[in-house]
Amino acid sequence: MSETESPLVPYDVYETHAVHIGTNQKSSDMQRFIDTDRADGSGLHLLNLNLTDERIRKVAKFLAQYDPERILIVSARQYGQRPARKFAQSIGAKRIVGRFIPGTLTNPQLRTYMEPEVLFVTDPAADSQALSEAVSTGLPIVGIVDANNTLRNVDLALPANNKGRRSLALIYWLLSREILTLRGSTDYANWERAQQVEDWESTF
Repeated sequence: MSETESPLVPYDVYETHAVHIGTNQKSSDMQRFIDTDRADGSGLHLLNLNLTDERIRKVAKFLAQYDPERILIVSARQYGQRPARKFAQSIGAKRIVGRFIPGTLTNPQLRTYMEPEVLFVTDPAADSQALSEAVSTGLPIVGIVDANNTLRNVDLALPANNKGRRSLALIYWLLSREILTLRGSTDYANWERAQQVEDWESTF
């Protein structure tokens, strides 16, 4: 984010949705996304919200280049399923929430077989089957990555809490708003009137 750009939402909104709350463990891959100037005393690694905000813009611009029907959104993680579903619906993408059937991206004999042009995963660890199949078929992979994730096979990483209900709702809500705004389908005021971020939260 440039010095003249305002964040996509105020930083206190990111914080109240726990977007910056990482994990007790951190991978060496994620070191560059950790906010080393902050600590909350809990032992959790905090993610740098400036970088999160910057990456949401970058991911939105990247995905907006694709035919939405050739984008596949995946979320095995329970708290990611509702926001991933709403994200896919809002931008017109394909989605698989819950169990990912092995062979969906690699076995044309399967009824569930599909050929997307890009894969978006909620958590590279939880969505490892989809990730490995995308790697074998050469798909670019975008993923929400927490402090403990590795970046192996993730081409474009969005650092954020990918385990929290409120965090995932806000991330997917913002991505939808940005992509649809880039397409000229909406603007911030109309989006925020039509879509309440609380409605994107998992009810599990």
